This record gives sequence, C-alpha cells and structure tokens, in this order.
Amino acid sequence: MTGPLLEVESLRTTFVTDQETIRAVDGVSFSVAPRHTLGLVGESGSGKSVTARSILGLIDDPGRIHPDSAIRYHRPAFVQRIAREYPDRIRWVDGDCDGADRDGSHDGNAFVTIEAGDGEGSSVTVDRGSVDLVAAPENVVQSVRGGEIAMVFQDALGSLNPVYTVGNQLGELLGIHRGLRGGAATEAAAELLESVGIPDPKRRLKEYPHQFSGGMQQRATIALALACDPSVLLCDEPTTALDVTIQAQILELLARLQRERDLSIVFITHDMGVIARIADSVAVMYAGEVVERASVGRLFDHPRHPYTQGLLRSIPGLTGEVDRLPTIEGSVPTPNEPPTDCRYAPRCPKAFDECEMVHPEHVPAEEPDGSEGTGADGTDGSEGTHVDETDGTAERTGEAAERSEDAAERTGDVAEHTVACLLYPDAEPLEERLRTHRQRGDPGTAPDAAGADATDGNATEGER
Repeated sequence: MTGPLLEVESLRTTFVTDQETIRAVDGVSFSVAPRHTLGLVGESGSGKSVTARSILGLIDDPGRIHPDSAIRYHRPAFVQRIAREYPDRIRWVDGDCDGADRDGSHDGNAFVTIEAGDGEGSSVTVDRGSVDLVAAPENVVQSVRGGEIAMVFQDALGSLNPVYTVGNQLGELLGIHRGLRGGAATEAAAELLESVGIPDPKRRLKEYPHQFSGGMQQRATIALALACDPSVLLCDEPTTALDVTIQAQILELLARLQRERDLSIVFITHDMGVIARIADSVAVMYAGEVVERASVGRLFDHPRHPYTQGLLRSIPGLTGEVDRLPTIEGSVPTPNEPPTDCRYAPRCPKAFDECEMVHPEHVPAEEPDGSEGTGADGTDGSEGTHVDETDGTAERTGEAAERSEDAAERTGDVAEHTVACLLYPDAEPLEERLRTHRQRGDPGTAPDAAGADATDGNATEGER
C-alpha cells in the first residue's frame, strides 16, 4: 500500500485532577509508513508513553483523549472488514468532496473513511481508506489491540504475569485472537519464542517469568506482542533497563523481525544513540508537543530546534574531547495550560522576548530551494553536534544517514523536516516569522492583525 499505515493528527490527551488539568499530549501529529520505523525521542515527562497508550486507547480515568483528535489506521483489509460490520458509519471521500458520502450528505457519526473502493453493505470493498480509532466503538479498538497494533512495554517483568508460565500467557493470547487450542497453541507459542531468539523454546514455555533473565524477559514480551501477527509495533523504551550488549541484541532482533514480518515500528526512547541505530525518521517531543520532525540522517546532520541540539550535544563523542558534557539546565515542565508560548523558552539559550508571547507552529526547516538554512542567530543550527571520528559515534550517525536513504527507497516516504521554533523560517526577518507562526496557529487571523504588534516585540492581551 502507498501512504501511511498509521496516522496521528492533533492528538490531545489530558488528565483532569482537582488541582489542574495536565495536557500530557497536546496536539501531537505524525505518520508511520509501512515497514518504517519512527523514533519518538525526548526526556522523561515529554509525553512519549502517553502518546503510545493513546493510540491503543489505554488511557484510564482521569485521563481523556479529546474527540477532536484523530488516530487513523489504514490497512485496507482491516478497514474493509470494519466497513462491512458498520455500513452506516462510513464516510465516502470522492475527489474534492472530502467528508461527504455518496449522496452528498455528511455523517457526523462516521469513523470509517473510504477513499477508494466499491460496493455497499456487506459487499463493500476497500482499496484505500482508514478507521479513526478515537471515534470508533470500543469493540473495534479492542480488535486493533494485539491483532493490528501491539505494544512492547518498558518494564518487561511487570508486563508478564508472575503466577502463570510464559507458555500459559502466550497460549491465552493465541486462543483469544487466533482461535488456537491445545497442541496447536503450544506449537505456535514455541515458534514465537524461537523467532525471538530464546533457546530450547518448548522447555522455556513451562517456566515462569522470574526464571528468565532480563534480556529473555524482554524477548518474551516481544513474542507476546507478535502473537497475533500485528502490522504495527509500539515499543516503549524496551532497552532502557538492559545492559549495552543485551540492548544491541534486542535492537538487532527488532530489525530482523521488521524485515521478516513487514512491521511498522514506533520506537520510544530518550537515547539518541538508539535512535541513530534503529529509526528511519524521528519526532522530537517536549512537554507534550512535537518540536521537530525529520529523517534520522537529516536530524543528526542538521538539527534545528535548540532542544534537539541540546539532546545531541549531551551524547558522548558528538562534542569532541571535553572535560564535562553539556547539559540542558532545568527539567521538563508540567503542561497544565493551553499552549500560548514556547514551553522550552525557560531552558532555551536562544530564547528572546517573543518566545513568551507566541506559540511556535511547525514550519519548514530549510530554504524553499532545498538548501540548508542558517539559524536566526547566524549559526548553521548544528553547533556543538560535530562528530568525533575517534569513537563509534561517527559510525552510528553514518548508519542513521544510510537508514534514511534506505527507508525512502523502501517505503517511498521522505520525511519532511519541520521545526516548531520562532527562529524559523530562518530566511525571514523576525516580524515575518512571528506573523507566520500566528497565522499557522490561528488560520483565521488576518495577515495585518497577525503582524500588527511585531515591530515592537509586544503581544496584545488577546493574543496571549
């Protein structure tokens, strides 16, 4: 299939308490192509794990996914099955008539969109379309969990039930989702353990999670995630608690499984070195928002957002020989107010007054002619990220560039490099940049009004 397999648009997930409303995920958008690996990277508290849980609808009270969010799953066979089960919840998209059905009317209850297909009712066929998991009924979302989109959690031991054998847990999944029982389930479970590199799998099926080493526990959780043959795998920091050697083995395992099973992967981590090894494209998150999106090679070669630059400068080997690695002072704030400013401004070495008055929107991170732009401060945007050729970091960043090229050739997807920062578009003067961001944040803003106060650097109370 062409186009994205999974598409997240303007995702907002909030947690309402007696004291405040925490906007854990606040307007996050990205897409994942077939056989593509997207890295979600950022410090703890950036909203990465909540984003993954939101995709599967695993948000408990007091959490809430806002109905204006969209999580679209595009696998045609799945969309067709759901369309046949819910023929009255279909929206046909025909040419320029987006959101209208075949009679020209709009179905506000629709959660299945068909862009290319034929027929109706139980005989409808879908060549291209999507199911919106935010608007879909709970039983549809349940059918997605495991069967279409599966998740590998950070705490492998906590993800496994300590009172049941690994074989029992795999057998339960295989019975629920694939209808396998008895010897057939045991054989399939053993094959799963063998596929993730666990030796003597039939014996291991009889063991309990505590009898597995840390690396084997993580392999077992990957086997559980693969039990129902999903198309998308959400990996929530699966290598964080492992030593470097085991971490490398798990990354190699995921890469092999992706090739063998045509998986799309969303890989969550705070480790930029891991991102360089496994990702095709990257979304950098901070305080519930995506602040930069790019192919992995471009992000490492030409980081634009000051936060991304700070993350890369903190990697040993990228800054040459230094007595002390640069750090980002402070910590990620709790996003408990609507975004009216740059949330990174209090920690940003390049912040200026307008950063506290205007919320940055995503804009292209390079010149319109394709040449690399320079930052508004006159730098090339990659200060402090030069590769030290004396260690393995150069090899990792070289792998990142190769992964980007391979991904573009394999999936036809070339990640656009965008950044949410008032330093860009860097070819424009400050007044024009502020006008651009205000207009993107509020498309109804008149151009003259958007830039009326930009000359003196002060925002009106209404714009705040």
